[in-house]
Amino acid sequence: MRETPRSQETVSDAGPVHPQPRSGRAMARTTGVSGSGSPHRSDGRPPHTPRGARRLGRSGSPGITPLVPGLPFPRRAFLVVVGGAVSLLVLITWQVAAHSPLRALDERLSHDIAEHGNVPSGYSASTFVAVLAEFGADLGGVVAVLPALAAAVSVAAWRGYRVRLRLWWLPPLTAALALGAVPALVAPLKAWLGRPGPDGASIASGNGYYPSGHAATAAVGYGAALLLIAFTWAIARPQAPSKAPTVAPGAPPTTVAPTVRTMPRAAWWWSMAALACLNAGIGLGLVRRGYHWPLDVLGSWCLSVLLLSCVAWSVGRALIVNRPAPAPARGPQPPRASPTPAPPDR
Repeated sequence: MRETPRSQETVSDAGPVHPQPRSGRAMARTTGVSGSGSPHRSDGRPPHTPRGARRLGRSGSPGITPLVPGLPFPRRAFLVVVGGAVSLLVLITWQVAAHSPLRALDERLSHDIAEHGNVPSGYSASTFVAVLAEFGADLGGVVAVLPALAAAVSVAAWRGYRVRLRLWWLPPLTAALALGAVPALVAPLKAWLGRPGPDGASIASGNGYYPSGHAATAAVGYGAALLLIAFTWAIARPQAPSKAPTVAPGAPPTTVAPTVRTMPRAAWWWSMAALACLNAGIGLGLVRRGYHWPLDVLGSWCLSVLLLSCVAWSVGRALIVNRPAPAPARGPQPPRASPTPAPPDR
């Protein structure tokens, strides 16, 4: 055997050698380098963990998780709004029931806003402001709210069923139940408090005026319709593949899952502003015409936020669970035996 020839350098010539950095997987945490220098994976592939898949905000911090995929509404702001509505509803109800100074201030404010302090039944509106106030008060009735919500429910249900959404029925059903829950929640509060109206009389059924049923019906009905419109906007029709995929014999047919589009932020906030102006006009019309006190309207809005939060949750749930049911998992297939070779011809 021939030995490998050694180097001609002596031991004294060899100095200490420092380790040199190598590119590749060792440089996986170098920031600002693509490929092997990715801060998440050394091979450039997308990360498996949800934390690594999050996008960063404008300032480089992790982005805010939205309430629903199709709406630019942060979850934290949603919880703050719901918590504030609950606290304000409890405070207003307590002040109305205790005949506090806030209730007295509310009554003085109502007499300043309303026409002559009270409006008798059958009052004929003559001025433009009175006609506008009466029109705003009428927009809170069931006759105006129910057709708008029914149209939104029909379109949302048809659109969700058309794109084969798994929970297409959840947002329309929740919106209808939210509107139906308004009289079930308002009537007990009116019977418990028994607050008289601005004209000194009570409702014919013997109940009070707090909270306002018209204001709650308008806020829940129009708000649920807006959420259903956003739900319909967020659903995108699945794109058919340009080339039909090859399906193995006996395999279940593959269905294309509907995608979720993000509603433009400007369109969302303009819609919210229009909804707020509409409800403000309805509430002002109810107070101007002497149908309700201002605290009646404010308490109804707080109650409506709780019902609309259920509708928003249903929209988020339906948009998150938007993929078809997974196919049943198959066990590992045993390896196929190679065919027995034929005997050679003799």
